[in-house]
Amino acid sequence: MLEINTQSPDFSLTDQNDSVVSLSDLSGQWVVLYFYPKDDTSGCTKEACDFSASVADFESLNAKVLGVSVDDAESHRAFISKYDLTISLLSDPDKIAHKAYEAWGLKKNYGKEYEGVIRSTYIISPQGVLVKSWKSVKVRVKRKSGEVKHADVVRETLEQLQASEKV
Repeated sequence: MLEINTQSPDFSLTDQNDSVVSLSDLSGQWVVLYFYPKDDTSGCTKEACDFSASVADFESLNAKVLGVSVDDAESHRAFISKYDLTISLLSDPDKIAHKAYEAWGLKKNYGKEYEGVIRSTYIISPQGVLVKSWKSVKVRVKRKSGEVKHADVVRETLEQLQASEKV
């Protein structure tokens, strides 16, 4: 079971360019790792576009945003191209990282149970420590004050984490 303030599971996955990306290679910077069900679907497109729109803000916080799905690199390239995404997307067809991060499991829909992707997001510190997680993420939530984007909540949380480190 993944717990906050414990070492994050390492992974080595290929990105949209068929380059291998490993968590251990990102040591020294923050990582926002999010798991999503499928390229070019409604909620996943909103989430990827929201993270892409904020990528400069994440970069200014020394954070790398990585999306992970079971889709292959070719699918990721098409998805990135279609929506001008500026984040990296990783392929996990064997669901190794999904399972390590508890982003694959039993789900229920209309009374039926099945295994699938549990939309999840993690913030990992520069030391590789899991410092925040969200499970069963809602990409956008409508509130009386307006629509709240998950990507904005993640960015604000990262800012707070960094500010509390400096105290």
